[in-house]
Amino acid sequence: MNTGMTDMSVTAALIDDSAVVRTHLTELLQRGGIEVALTAQDPVFAWSKLQARLAQGAGWPDVIVLDVEMPRMDGITFLQKLMAERPTPVVMCSTLTEAGCATTMQALAAGAVAFVTKPKLGLRDFLEDRSNGLVEAVKAAARANVRAVGRLPPASAPVVAPTAAARPPAPPATAMAETTDRVIAIGSSTGGVQTLEAILSRMPRTSPGILITQHMPERFTRAFAERLNKLVPMEVKEAENGDRLVSGRVLIAPGGRHLRLKRSGAHYVADVTDGPLVNRHKPSVDVLFRSVAQSAGGNAIGALLTGMGDDGARGLLEMRKGGARTAAQDEASCVVFGMPMQAIRLGAAEDVVSLDEMPRWLLESAAAPVRTAGATPAVAAAG
Repeated sequence: MNTGMTDMSVTAALIDDSAVVRTHLTELLQRGGIEVALTAQDPVFAWSKLQARLAQGAGWPDVIVLDVEMPRMDGITFLQKLMAERPTPVVMCSTLTEAGCATTMQALAAGAVAFVTKPKLGLRDFLEDRSNGLVEAVKAAARANVRAVGRLPPASAPVVAPTAAARPPAPPATAMAETTDRVIAIGSSTGGVQTLEAILSRMPRTSPGILITQHMPERFTRAFAERLNKLVPMEVKEAENGDRLVSGRVLIAPGGRHLRLKRSGAHYVADVTDGPLVNRHKPSVDVLFRSVAQSAGGNAIGALLTGMGDDGARGLLEMRKGGARTAAQDEASCVVFGMPMQAIRLGAAEDVVSLDEMPRWLLESAAAPVRTAGATPAVAAAG
């Protein structure tokens, strides 16, 4: 992880089949203090130029900015080759289309660190807009630990908690199980796609209901939920207002909306609403965690995963004070340690857990007795 890197020392390679896009993005990155080491119209040409730079002693770029749809070699194949031979932070530039969303999800799962969406209309204005997020994404990506995501067992080998024998049987395929009293809330951002896939693939179908806020724009959260639903044992869907949270179900906060947990009689339900940005995000992890603290208290388990910034740290602290068991992902397994680090500094995380151990920690925490008032461990912010 390049923690000592200054903004002015960041170098990037730009791969896009449009000469106009390459020109505008180069100017945008340079104005943001990023050196554009090379540009290329497709991955094949880019790879040869990258190898030539190495041979000349010019060094490898810190970040690669990659278009989604590329000629000669598709972006997914290029990413797989890159991560196998020379792991490098990659920022995807994708359009807000169904195909673009699906491909971007595949790219993030293959190792891309982040993505920036570009419109099909008004592209020139977007490319010239310094607030489009590309410069910030590239600078953040330059500090990403692309080797962080662990090699976990496949989805066919979920973790079995020590008390699993006492759990109810898996729900039939045609019906969900009865509402559980335990709730798992997870927040993540940069690097979250790979991390969440690694965790959920090891959670059994009998797991307590899970709420997730992953920083992601509209349309992409639906594609993300659909991808996970095909890969993991639990049912995964983009949350809709009024959805019941039951065992065996994962609800993903929709892009552009906040997700909260509410109690409706004996049931937990999703509350999906509009509203202002919180910590510069919508959906916001803090919004989710605070609602879980209020609605579930000691019945809840909270985990703050990889991500840039501090969204979720204060909400996790509220969860811990309310009796929930809480954890932050450890630095070694984070793509970006920002959000977990802030939670640890605040004393919001009762435990610091590696990605490898996170599925087991979640299940063991859910199987532990519900804490009574006054039984919560003392919370003291780190000095």
